[in-house]
Amino acid sequence: MIIVMKLDDRMRVFRERCLEAGLAVTHQRSVIYRELALSAEHPSPEAVYERVKHQIPAISLATVYKSIRTFADLGLVREVNPFSEAQRWDANVEPHHHLICTLCKSVQDIPEEAVAPVQFRAPLPEKFRVQRLSVEVLGLCAACAAADRATTTAAT
Repeated sequence: MIIVMKLDDRMRVFRERCLEAGLAVTHQRSVIYRELALSAEHPSPEAVYERVKHQIPAISLATVYKSIRTFADLGLVREVNPFSEAQRWDANVEPHHHLICTLCKSVQDIPEEAVAPVQFRAPLPEKFRVQRLSVEVLGLCAACAAADRATTTAAT
């Protein structure tokens, strides 16, 4: 089961981590983090920018990028980069894995326990220390699979 913190709890942790790091809890940082915390879509910085510029018209894309990188440094978000094309960010930092659609690029969370424990069959390189293990399952989401079936049926 994926543990999903309530928005109020995420915002409380956000404020605590900023203060512990000596960072001001600014309106811009709060709005950017709130958008990340509200999204289940694992948005890119550009998508976050499109959402927050309506609330803060003077904000720049560079500010969004810098803020998200700061959040990552604080352990508030983690990067999900299924295709190494564009940055995607996840405010759910609890252990979990991802289902990634190879057509529309959607990313969905799946519980950690939905994946059998990963075991290495060969020893890892000497002195390599695993910090986090992430499983990314590539395939077609329901909408893309239905469209693919419709296209395949129409072509026959």
